[in-house]
Amino acid sequence: MKIRFDILTAVPNFFDSPLNCSIIKKAREKQIVDIYIHDLHNFSPLKHKQIDDYPYGGAGGMVLRIEPIYNAIKTLTSKLDYDEIIYLTPDGEKFNQKMANELSLKQNFIILCGHYKGVDYRIREHLITKEISIGDYVLTGGEPAALVLIDAIVRLIPGVISDESSALTDSFQDNLLEPPIYTRPREFNGWKVPNVLLSGNEKKIFEWNLKMAIKRTKLKRPDLLNK
Repeated sequence: MKIRFDILTAVPNFFDSPLNCSIIKKAREKQIVDIYIHDLHNFSPLKHKQIDDYPYGGAGGMVLRIEPIYNAIKTLTSKLDYDEIIYLTPDGEKFNQKMANELSLKQNFIILCGHYKGVDYRIREHLITKEISIGDYVLTGGEPAALVLIDAIVRLIPGVISDESSALTDSFQDNLLEPPIYTRPREFNGWKVPNVLLSGNEKKIFEWNLKMAIKRTKLKRPDLLNK
């Protein structure tokens, strides 16, 4: 199954480098993932391709106008059925690994990146199917959040990561943090790798990993254990 992302943005150049390196680049080269960037300015009906304006009510800042976003979404949805039309916003549902897992089973996404003070609220009321936040803080735009979202989803798609079991043992997959991980050399500066990991006993290694995962989660993120 191929996954497609259509990103609506006021600053398309933001994505030039991040989408052309590492895991996302490999996924695109393998034709497992298609990512298309759409400049909202190209959908503006105004003479100078303006996409923002002052908010009604006298508040400060600027707001993305409704027409460019509406035109972009309608253009895309007239050609393809989308599973989700996502708006990235600080007051959306908190993004987590469970949500990433669920979204990785879907196929076609439109991702709307807010900018300035956000978007005309009518877009959220009538066109958006899912609102997502990556944390309790405000960014200049939704572009960094879009990269977080895409990266978290893409790495879960079969065929993207060569060792598919790796993604299944990441932190948060079972509401647990990862256990400590080590690699060569066995000893450095007098610091040694735990003997159990060198034993070759899969049962004992599994039990140690589980024990350490629970211990680290209890210490660092006890809220996860309550889930």
